[in-house]
Amino acid sequence: MSLSVAEQLTQLNAARQLVLQDSGLYPQIVQGILPIVGANAGLELRRWGADFLAETFASPLLIAQEKERLSIVILQTLRELLENQAEDHNVIKSVIQAAASIYALVFRYIISNQHDTATWDRMVAIKSNVFRRWDTASGGIRVCCIKFVQRVVQVQTPGVVADPRRPEQNEVSLALVPREHPLIPPSRLEPEALGLLDRLLNVFHEETRDVILVTATLNCLGTLIRTRQNAANKIITAILNFNPLKQTGSPMTPKLKVQIKSMEKTTRMVLMNVLRRNENGPFAGRIRQYIDRLTQTRFEAFDEGSKKRGLPSEPTDGLDNAKRMRLGAELPDRPGPPPLPPGPVSHAQLFTLSGERGLTSFDVTQLPIDLIVRITVPVLHRIEQSAVDAAISAVRSRYLTLKKTQAAQAQATTQPAGEDEEDYEPDFEPSEEQIVNKTDNLPPEDPIQLPPDLALGPFKLPQPPPLTPEETEQIGKGTISRVFSMMSVLEEPSTTKRQKPGLNRLAGSNYDRDAWMTVITRLATRASAGLDDEEVSDNEEAESKGTIAQQTPKPSLSDGIRETLWKFIIEDFRARIPIAISWLNEEWFNDRMQSQNQDGPKAKKRPPKDHYNKWMLKVLDSIVPFLDAKDKVLIRFLSEIPALDERVLDRVKGLAKDPERVTLAVNALYYLVLVRPPVREICIDAMVDLWRH
Repeated sequence: MSLSVAEQLTQLNAARQLVLQDSGLYPQIVQGILPIVGANAGLELRRWGADFLAETFASPLLIAQEKERLSIVILQTLRELLENQAEDHNVIKSVIQAAASIYALVFRYIISNQHDTATWDRMVAIKSNVFRRWDTASGGIRVCCIKFVQRVVQVQTPGVVADPRRPEQNEVSLALVPREHPLIPPSRLEPEALGLLDRLLNVFHEETRDVILVTATLNCLGTLIRTRQNAANKIITAILNFNPLKQTGSPMTPKLKVQIKSMEKTTRMVLMNVLRRNENGPFAGRIRQYIDRLTQTRFEAFDEGSKKRGLPSEPTDGLDNAKRMRLGAELPDRPGPPPLPPGPVSHAQLFTLSGERGLTSFDVTQLPIDLIVRITVPVLHRIEQSAVDAAISAVRSRYLTLKKTQAAQAQATTQPAGEDEEDYEPDFEPSEEQIVNKTDNLPPEDPIQLPPDLALGPFKLPQPPPLTPEETEQIGKGTISRVFSMMSVLEEPSTTKRQKPGLNRLAGSNYDRDAWMTVITRLATRASAGLDDEEVSDNEEAESKGTIAQQTPKPSLSDGIRETLWKFIIEDFRARIPIAISWLNEEWFNDRMQSQNQDGPKAKKRPPKDHYNKWMLKVLDSIVPFLDAKDKVLIRFLSEIPALDERVLDRVKGLAKDPERVTLAVNALYYLVLVRPPVREICIDAMVDLWRH
């Protein structure tokens, strides 16, 4: 007994809830629903199936390998749905969205499977069908076609290959395709992509513009600007030559007004994102001028306040200036700024000319800077010059008055206190004899006994006592332990792909865990480079003269950092192997620099220590016992450390003593033979020795 459409939809919705809870069920559910939602099914079932396929391949829960395998399975179903001439518009939109999601997956599959002509023919048929609908279909379908074209342009143009050794983790682009590929030759696909890009940008030059299509195109171009540098200049130039407010001069309906505002905002946001990613790029100046001009034009076109009727040139109340003087009908003047409050005055109070409590109590720092600029610039354009001059005069008058008041107060505080004038007694006149007697009783004048003027000199804190070597070592260890304890609370570095800055990057500029690890590794290697060797040389020279006794050398601060760093790596070596590689590269570089200094004019008697080999072997000895047969950590470690010798290969050969790890040892040596020519000979000798014994 066949089920009704409603019952089938109920079961399909239940299956959808299952895959949302457990993404591992996607392969079974997708393959199971294809016969139910095919081109011969009912309309409701086809709509549900198209929506589900679009949702499945846009979901981040399904892993890339399963998506690639399932994309080959659904190609025929998508093709049949698109080739149905009477197909529902909602089904067409969902099918095109699903095709946009799987195009890169099918392209990656064809790169590795050069002879699967049938699969690529299905994808080409879908692509051709979408291109035919691009100019003739309804608005919603054309928006989906624009997204599909953006994916085609992104895939069929060369991209950045982050790691040639891991092609499965690189972005799908034309850079991964061999030159002589029989199905997707780069010489044919790249011109097709550039032609599609020109056709995509042509929407900015059309006389009758569809605002929805322009907005959809702008949203898609942001991704191409970010991922395809070879096409970014052409795209940015096309946007800068585009005027989204061109239609503001003609009569506008409320709907058209909203659409133009949306188009202008989308254009501005795209360019602001470009400017934020590269503030010193070649287009930075033009983008800033374009955004300022666009903001000013939008303000003039849509600001209702600026369209109000201006004041009449003649008075409307019949009272000109002469009549006001004669009739006493003068209008009240504008109130002046309020007086300053008594007591100390802040800068905010000095420059505040309004008495409204709402304005004075508002915290302007809560607003973003770009919003303040957009509000302030138009307001300053509309303020009369006389009002600006009056405000400046008021602030200047306040400042001069405040300055005079402070000067008077400072002069009053410097006058000596307690010198009251004697009472004036006009009736009493002392005689000469009384005056002489008073002067005789005064002590003799002695200029040496006068008290000197009291003056406070500059106060300086005393210097702290010098630290002993033991105290210095203890403080250094405490600092190191605090830094490493902070590593556990810092967030892990982002796993999303981001464009590498190349040779112009700065080490430790993001203030994340990687930046702190860079600081720590350089403290261990470069901070005390050469100091330990000088101390050992001085001790040996003094010992040879008999001035000091033989004593055990104390570990230096840099060795303490290295020891702590080694323990930190070993705690979780699989996740922290990049830290070990970065640290050992720093050690190798530091050893080379010290060796060059040894050969220079200021050469030391004692050769520098070999830190790299010591700690490299220590890290290797610590991780080898915990490796299993499927571990890729060893191959990565050996391929990225700067130097190898026979001692490293002896430890790799030691893995072959365990029958389960023979393959790991052979693969590691074979990889070194392929990718590291400087150590190829010793690796071949190690493989021969491994085969013989």
